[in-house]
Amino acid sequence: MYKKSVNSWLKHWDFTLVDILVLHLCLLLSFILIWDEGNPYMNMRFRIIAVLFMLCQLCTVFFTQPFKGILKRGNTVELGLSIKHSATVIAGFLIATFILHQQHIFSRRFIVLSMVLYVATTFPTRYFLKRAVMHRLRITKQKRAMVVITCSSMIKDVINNLTKSELYEFFISGIVLVDKNLKNKKIAGIPVLENNEDILGQISRDWVDEVFIYLPEELALSQDAKEKLISMGVTTHFCLAELKDDSWGERHVQSLGDYAVVTSGMKIVAPKDLLYKRLIDIAGAIVGCILCGILFIFVAPAIYAKSPGPIFFSQVRIGRNGKPFKIYKFRSMYMDAEERKAALLAKSEVDSVMFKMEDDPRIIGSEKKDKNGKPKGIGNFIRKTSIDEFPQFFNVLKGDMSLVGTRPPTVDEWERYDIQHRARMRVKPGITGLWQVSGRSNVESMDEVVRLDKEYIQNWSLKLDIVILFKTIKVVLLHEGAV
Repeated sequence: MYKKSVNSWLKHWDFTLVDILVLHLCLLLSFILIWDEGNPYMNMRFRIIAVLFMLCQLCTVFFTQPFKGILKRGNTVELGLSIKHSATVIAGFLIATFILHQQHIFSRRFIVLSMVLYVATTFPTRYFLKRAVMHRLRITKQKRAMVVITCSSMIKDVINNLTKSELYEFFISGIVLVDKNLKNKKIAGIPVLENNEDILGQISRDWVDEVFIYLPEELALSQDAKEKLISMGVTTHFCLAELKDDSWGERHVQSLGDYAVVTSGMKIVAPKDLLYKRLIDIAGAIVGCILCGILFIFVAPAIYAKSPGPIFFSQVRIGRNGKPFKIYKFRSMYMDAEERKAALLAKSEVDSVMFKMEDDPRIIGSEKKDKNGKPKGIGNFIRKTSIDEFPQFFNVLKGDMSLVGTRPPTVDEWERYDIQHRARMRVKPGITGLWQVSGRSNVESMDEVVRLDKEYIQNWSLKLDIVILFKTIKVVLLHEGAV
């Protein structure tokens, strides 16, 4: 899913919130210095003044949008606009009190002192908050990898226009020149990817969040290449001149550097929806981590008694758009499980991309059988009950995973992915997902997994996540499709 950019007055909600807090502190200090009438919050006069000022402040932000383009402005311009904004808020307060016949609740000394404090603190506050935001952008810039597809005559201008601003949260991870093959070369320190028939396959296997396309008409991408990009689920930005047909899925017009682009993706969502999803993830992860700690008390001794070694198992998995991360689980397999996997690949009960065995000998205690010949070791128990998944709530808390998403593949599975398989990694991997509650391990075809995951991405909503979470509880409690 691609987060749609915010263009409303709420885009800089952080500056608005801090501005409200600063004004409130100025009013509070003025009230204490001039009137000294005990606790301000128990004083009706102060409460009326504070509420009126806040309403005037919000109206000023809504109608004048003082924070629009704030990250691009210089200090001199910002100083002038800070004074103008402060004066507008105070003028609005005076007009409001006049209309409401409330002039008696304040004195001229109070207004003058409040105005001086507010004007004196507004600019420094904006200055330091801007620096904090820019620092965050420089950090998060390393979190989205973009491949640029263009031609040799335009590449320098494209790089310059995309990277001269610090306001975009991406870095250029590779360049594809459609008219030249400069394998193992670098342009402005950025590696040039080999331009061959498998370039889309290379993009599908690398960590690539987005693709930027800017090509002259005579070198435009073929329809086949466009369809493959769409099938991979790669978010694609292309200049408006490139828009020739309706085959690009959901689209959103925005600016990128100095370019007006149309951004295409499998699913484009509003930032507030992703914020709600993240808040649900954090709340669920906190509860899950607490439960994980409780389970550790009982599970850890049982694991160690049967297979001495680490209680937790960590492994590099592939996350959103091919970005590697380390996943955590309760260890349910013997210490040499990975070494033994190669010898068991031929016995996999699913297709060549995924690996699964119902009676996997690598599972701790699997040599112990019940009366029906089914394994009943501690490893089989914690896998059947999904207890091994609980440490992944820490991954959710870190932001590597979500409560609901797609199954994160292992590195060797990822390397065997075809182009059409990549689409399922367009979102953060999840502890559970649509295909898990549609049969869990009974789904034995990678194509079926991709179909279900693409269905989840294209139809995503908070309601769908909640439905999947409740279905997951049912599936786990009833052991439906469990290994």
